[in-house]
Amino acid sequence: MITVYGIPNCDTVKRARTWLQEQPGLTFEFHDFKKAGVPADQLPLWMAALGWDKVINRAGTTWRKLDEAAKAAVVDATSATQLALAQPSVIKRPLVRWSDGSFTVGFGVEVFGEKVAGGG
Repeated sequence: MITVYGIPNCDTVKRARTWLQEQPGLTFEFHDFKKAGVPADQLPLWMAALGWDKVINRAGTTWRKLDEAAKAAVVDATSATQLALAQPSVIKRPLVRWSDGSFTVGFGVEVFGEKVAGGG
């Protein structure tokens, strides 16, 4: 099963979901951070697979609104996990768990196409 994690009003999440919906015979589940929260059991997997610096979106609005002390405190996977649990919108979106157990972050037609074609 493919799981797309994110927030529904994010433009990149919208594009990713639309692309996935357009693929014949493909099904996926959407996990809304706003309604269901961040799955704390998944965060360590994301951090290990992708690296905390790729999971945390330091170019986004949520990051930019943090005070300098909060930004400076994010130095490793543990501190990034704490921030992501407290501020789910700081997680780069969409974060996708593919059916093969691998993860990607962000949306790109080429990457998504490869994952779908490869049984990801």
